[in-house]
Amino acid sequence: MSAPEHIVFVTGRLARARLEKVAAGLTDRFRWSIADAGVKVAALMTEEIIRRRIVLPEGATRVILPGRCRANPEHLAAHFGVPVERGPDEVVDLPAWLGLAARKVDLSRHDLRIFSEIVDASKMSVAEILAKGQDLARRGADVIDLGGLPDTPFPHLEESVRALKEAGLTVSVDSFSREELARGAGAGADFLLSLNEDTLDLAFETDAVPVLVPTRPDDLPSLDRAIERMLKAGRPFLADPILEPIHHGFVDSIARYREIRARWPDIAMMMGTGNLTELTEADSLGVTALLVGMCSELTIGNALIVQVSNHTRRTVEEHDAARRVMYAAKADSALPKGYGRALLALHDKRPFVQTSEEITQAAAEVRDPNYRIAVAEDGIHVYNRDIHRVGTDAMAFFPELDVASDGAHAFYLGAELAKAETAWRLGKRYVQDEPLDWGCAADAEVEDATAFKKAGHTRHSGPDAPPPGTRDARYATPEADAKPPETVPDEAAHAGALPERPQTPETKLVCGRLVPADQA
Repeated sequence: MSAPEHIVFVTGRLARARLEKVAAGLTDRFRWSIADAGVKVAALMTEEIIRRRIVLPEGATRVILPGRCRANPEHLAAHFGVPVERGPDEVVDLPAWLGLAARKVDLSRHDLRIFSEIVDASKMSVAEILAKGQDLARRGADVIDLGGLPDTPFPHLEESVRALKEAGLTVSVDSFSREELARGAGAGADFLLSLNEDTLDLAFETDAVPVLVPTRPDDLPSLDRAIERMLKAGRPFLADPILEPIHHGFVDSIARYREIRARWPDIAMMMGTGNLTELTEADSLGVTALLVGMCSELTIGNALIVQVSNHTRRTVEEHDAARRVMYAAKADSALPKGYGRALLALHDKRPFVQTSEEITQAAAEVRDPNYRIAVAEDGIHVYNRDIHRVGTDAMAFFPELDVASDGAHAFYLGAELAKAETAWRLGKRYVQDEPLDWGCAADAEVEDATAFKKAGHTRHSGPDAPPPGTRDARYATPEADAKPPETVPDEAAHAGALPERPQTPETKLVCGRLVPADQA
C-alpha cells in the first residue's frame, strides 16, 4: 500500500491559526504540514521569499499556496521538485477545494446550444447586425437568430445572413413570413424558426434545419404529425412545444414538453425561454437556472433566448453559466449545488469567511496604523492598532477614523465601507480591495495571479510609507487599472447615453467571467 499524500500548506503569520484549525478537520486521506513564510499577509509573498524561507519536510508530495499569493506555481514546482498549486482565496474554502467537502468543479463542458435572437434585425443595418452577432457570440451564443418583425420589410436579410456566415457564425432566421424564411435559407441560414404542419413543405426545399412548432401551443397532435413527417423523410429537425408565460398557460406548456419527450425520446428539442425571462419581472438568473435545469432533465439540447428588457441584459451569460452547471451536476448524478458561484448573484452560500471572534483575534495582533475591514455575521469590522469598531452603517464609522485631513484615504475607506455594508446586508462575501463577486450577473476581469496589483489612485506622500492612519497602497488596490471618470460629451448628454465602449475581441465570457478566447 502506497504512503498517503503529504501536502504542505504555505501561509503567512496572520492566517496560520485559521489554517491550522481548518487543516485539523481534514480527513486522513493525506498528511499535512504548514510552512510559515514569515510574512504577515500571504498576498505579499513573493517567489523569492518562498524559495528562501520555505524548506519542505521529508516526504512532501505537493505544495498548496494561498489563493492570493502572487508567486508563479510553475517556477516554484521546478524549484522544489514537487507539484505546486494555488489554492482557494479563503481558508474556509480549502476542504471543498481539496474535494473533501464537495466535488472538484469542471465547468468547461455543456450540451445546450444557445440560439440568441436579434429581435429587431430588420430595423438594423448589416454592419450593426454583424457587430451585434459577434458580441452575442463572444458572450456565449452558439447561433445568431435573425428575428423578423410583422409588416416590417427586411430587404437586407440575405446580405445580413451572408455577413454573419462569412464571420464564421452559425445563423438562424425567425419569421412568420414563409417568404422571408425561404430567402434566409437561400442565403445560407443554418436553421429556420419556426415551421408547423401547414408550412412544413419549406423544410423540403432547403438544407436549413427547421424548428417545428404546433399550429397552436395547445395542439400537440399537429406537432406530432410534423415530427412523423420529418422522421419518415429522414430529415433533421428540432421540435419546440412552445413555452408560454405565467398565467397564460405556463404550467400546461411545461407538461407538454414532458409529454413530447415521453412520446419521442430520441428527437432533438428546443425550448424558447424568453416568455419567462422577459415577461416575468423577477431577477432573470434564477428563472434561467430553473428553465435550464428542466432542459437538462428532459435532454432538450437547444434554447432560444432573447434580450429586450433591461432586467435580462445578461441573459446570454446566465444561460451559458446555467448550462455548464447543469451539465456538470447531471454528469455527477447530483443536485446543482457545490458547482461554483456563477449562479449566485445577490447572496453567497458562505458569505462570512471569519467569525467575529476570529476577526477580534486578528485585530489584537495588528501593530500598524493601516485600517483593515472585514465582514462577519454581526456586521462590519474596522480595525488597526488603535481601534476596533463594529457596525452596520458605513457612514457611521467616519468620526472614528483619523482621516479627516486625508481626502484620498477618506475616499478609499468610504468606498470600501459602502461595499462592505452592501455585502453584509445582502449576505455576500467581502474581501478588502477586491470587487464583490456578482456571479455571471457582471463581468469579472482577467487577473494575472502571478503579479502584484499596481498602486491605485489613493497614493500618499513619501516613496515607501503612507502616513499614519492610511493603508499601504503599494500592494493592493481595487482600482489598479481603472480609467479616470469620463466627461459626457454634450451631444451624448442630450441623447441621455454615454458612447458605447468597444468590446475586447481577444476575450470570451465563460460563466460571466472574461477569459482569453483561446481558453474558452
